[in-house]
Amino acid sequence: MGDSQGSRDGDCSPGCRSVQQKSSNPESSCVSMKSNCSMFEPPIFKSGNTQPHLRSNLLSRPVKNKIVYMPAIQPQDFNEITYPGFSHDSKLAEVLNTLRSNLRRKFECLYEGISMQGNSTLLNEIYTELYITDSESGDTINEHEVRQIEIQSRRAETEDTPIKCNEIFRPLPGQDKPIRTVLTKGVAGIGKTVSVQKFILDWAERKENQDVQLIFPLPFRELNLMKDKTLSLSDLLHVFFPETKEMEIFSDKYKVLLIFDGLDECRLSLDFQSDVRLCDVTESASVDVLLTNIIAGNLLPSALIWITSRPAAADLIPTEYVHRMTEVRGFSDPQKVKYFRKRISDQSLADRIIRHLKSSRSLFIMCHIPVFCWIAATVLEKMLSEAEIGEIPKTLTQMYTHFLIIQTNIKHEKDYGKKVKNEDMIVKLGKLAYQQLVKGNLIFYEEDLRECGIDVTEASVYSGLCTQIFTEDSGLYQGKVFCFVHLSIQEHLAAIYVHLSFINNNINVFDQITKPTNGDKVSLSDLHQKAVDEALDSKNGHLDLFLRFLLGLSLKSNQILLQELMTLTGNSSHNNKKTVDHIKEKIRENPSPDKYINLFHCLNELGDLSLLNEAEPHMSSGGLRNVKLSSSQWSALVFVLMTSDQAMHEFRLSDLIGNEETCDASVTLKAQNTADEILQKLLPAVTATRSVHLDYCGVTDEGCAALASALRSNPSHLRELNLNGNKLGDPGVKLLSTVLENLHFKLQRLWLCECGVTDEGNAALASALRSNPSHLRELNLSFNKLGDSGVKRLSAGLENHCKLELLGLGDCGVTDEGCAALASALRSNPSHLRELKLSNNNLGDSGVKLLSTALEIPQCKLESLELADCGVTDKGCAALASALRSNPKHLRQMDLSQNKLGDPGVKLLSVVLENPHCNLEELWLMGCGVTDEGCAALATALRSNSSHLRVLNLSENKLGESGEKLLSDLEYKLGIHMKSIRFSLSDLLMII
Repeated sequence: MGDSQGSRDGDCSPGCRSVQQKSSNPESSCVSMKSNCSMFEPPIFKSGNTQPHLRSNLLSRPVKNKIVYMPAIQPQDFNEITYPGFSHDSKLAEVLNTLRSNLRRKFECLYEGISMQGNSTLLNEIYTELYITDSESGDTINEHEVRQIEIQSRRAETEDTPIKCNEIFRPLPGQDKPIRTVLTKGVAGIGKTVSVQKFILDWAERKENQDVQLIFPLPFRELNLMKDKTLSLSDLLHVFFPETKEMEIFSDKYKVLLIFDGLDECRLSLDFQSDVRLCDVTESASVDVLLTNIIAGNLLPSALIWITSRPAAADLIPTEYVHRMTEVRGFSDPQKVKYFRKRISDQSLADRIIRHLKSSRSLFIMCHIPVFCWIAATVLEKMLSEAEIGEIPKTLTQMYTHFLIIQTNIKHEKDYGKKVKNEDMIVKLGKLAYQQLVKGNLIFYEEDLRECGIDVTEASVYSGLCTQIFTEDSGLYQGKVFCFVHLSIQEHLAAIYVHLSFINNNINVFDQITKPTNGDKVSLSDLHQKAVDEALDSKNGHLDLFLRFLLGLSLKSNQILLQELMTLTGNSSHNNKKTVDHIKEKIRENPSPDKYINLFHCLNELGDLSLLNEAEPHMSSGGLRNVKLSSSQWSALVFVLMTSDQAMHEFRLSDLIGNEETCDASVTLKAQNTADEILQKLLPAVTATRSVHLDYCGVTDEGCAALASALRSNPSHLRELNLNGNKLGDPGVKLLSTVLENLHFKLQRLWLCECGVTDEGNAALASALRSNPSHLRELNLSFNKLGDSGVKRLSAGLENHCKLELLGLGDCGVTDEGCAALASALRSNPSHLRELKLSNNNLGDSGVKLLSTALEIPQCKLESLELADCGVTDKGCAALASALRSNPKHLRQMDLSQNKLGDPGVKLLSVVLENPHCNLEELWLMGCGVTDEGCAALATALRSNSSHLRVLNLSENKLGESGEKLLSDLEYKLGIHMKSIRFSLSDLLMII
């Protein structure tokens, strides 16, 4: 980015080599327009990148080598007739109005795959805000999108901050850097383009983002049509938006947004390593060079850029040019239900459809994609409402085959059926689907169609007859682009083509060898085994769903459905045993869940659940320690865990192996599997889960090593890790610390109580917190031998940008020396910590006094303080009471049990309770030497300020009859005003 900046004297920098080529477009504007690169130098950030400082309400204008920020056009400046500030130019106002009107007309309607048939719905009537979140720009996706859907569909609730599509250029709270380029990723059909459509429509209707004066949507599928042209950026925009030819688009009057939708559809060569740099918007170059220079910030550096892409193509844009990476997550489970209730008017029918989809896990997972919801609704509404004879679809193959039948039965006003037979149409579309699937293409052009024997006239017929499968689009740049409505439809048609090629013509398309009909014939099992191997060899899993469809089509039930579409001339009867055995063998050979999980889905399509039936009983027995499972059975167990309703939310090892404390010792000695071995077998399920509980299961540093290794490879999901009561020792904690250092590891809660950690392991943990301080919120190290030195190391981490909210150091050998370091850290960084557990340490009065100096700071927002059995007397209590008088609003819970406070200490606390600003809700004073005298002070305080305290524990104290009478009297009087108060005088516990 540093090479792209303009020089101070107004010329382009030496690094910006002009490409002097004349535009091939005879209608190009000849108006000389310079980009902002030739006007001023963008600021240089600490990273070395040069990014324009984007202001929502200011635009920059160069005046005598200085930058003066002038007020930008405000929302009120725009109306249908004139633009104040440009009133001298009515032509300009007319052009801006025309652009808005054109964009509004283009984007105000939403078509669910049937735009050519004229059926549309106003976008604003049915738009549901999709879940868009900040994402990691460095993530690499090597899984089929259906696998990504399976993962995302179980993120029903997430702590990631959602972003509305209209706010993607607005920094989140705490983010101070301007955002120029946003890359939004999401699987096919998840709603990226609809989000773009909503953004543009709201702008065109003057509802949102009115600080932007010009929006230019430039879909990659249309830019592809211009890949052989040479023209300037100004010419390019005038081709797409001819109404702007009379405007100086690139002057400093306007804030411009360029939207590049569908990066995964790009067939241009985006070479960001090229030394060709353009700074002048009138300089001509190829379209790919124009795009790379726009994205890199050389051309029009003040413009905002929005790019959308499927995950697999997101890394085509170097991370240094992306200022925010967002992700569209699709429908959560409640949103799936909401969709069907809105789409199906008959609520009884909608309920039946929802129940049916929920009964099939694979179908309900796919409903995460809005497009699949529409497919399922189309099929199930027809089948359930018309009481058609036949099995209601329970697998993906059945669902998509029914959908294809429904669509080919749709007749347009013109009788296309006489011109093109369904069989011919499906075979040709299937061939196109397969060939382009192998190439990784989702959109096609005329040359692609011709390769499959389809001319443009036929394509128009197909798109007219069966638009919900195959669409034709003429965009702003009037060229024809074709695509299937969704990737999964393309994969289904590709599978049909491969299956028909074999059944009807005995062709194995993988080898493209025709077997003679009178010789040895290749079997369908051979074809299936070849397809399984091809899918497993795919690095990005792009054949996974295709494989499911291909295998599913071999079932008799699906063969019957296919016969409704075409004649099957070959023998379609087939025994799948060889295919099933081959898949099971591959499961045994493939330890990677990314590979074998799809194979289990394939077995499901084939109706073979034998491995799953063998594995499922062990999930409920809790006896995995004492059974011997084969590798394929372990894989099946992982698959069951990862596709269960609880997956992605919580994994509890004790449910599968029992708790070590409750296990029969004699059984444990002769166990087939140790906790470490079981953990290693189940790691794919563990690392895909958000909350992992391995507490008191007998995990050692060996299991911790395997866990750490797995988390380094897949760090993004885990948020809670409970390892309490395991013999990890310092070696295990050191291994975990290497994972905590990873900035992509977003663990929020870590429990390591009673794990045999000493100062040595704690040093590694503290170092990791200093390296990656922004994610961890809870850390509990209670019942470990950390000592003062360990607390000092942790305190050093707390002083940094650490956002820890809970710190547990109970029974860790801490004295006032460690307490001093902790107090210092709290004074340096007081605003985050909410809970501090220090019980069973030898802090003494001196330690509590040191802590009190931090508590009295107004910025300190501690809500819970545990100091039970810490050697505190009334002297320490005095310091604590003084701090609470200075800062009374935040503390909600305080435990001072088993300290020698006596009546003097309790009296001091009672004064605090009298303060109307005191919000204390729980006070634990068990075994503190309190007598009737102290009880009287408490009673007086509670009478004066009784609105907050909810729990008061005075058990194990020396209260006599008078103390009990005081509390009884208090019960009576407070009961008048607060009838929810209850007293249990048996242990003198008062709870509201």
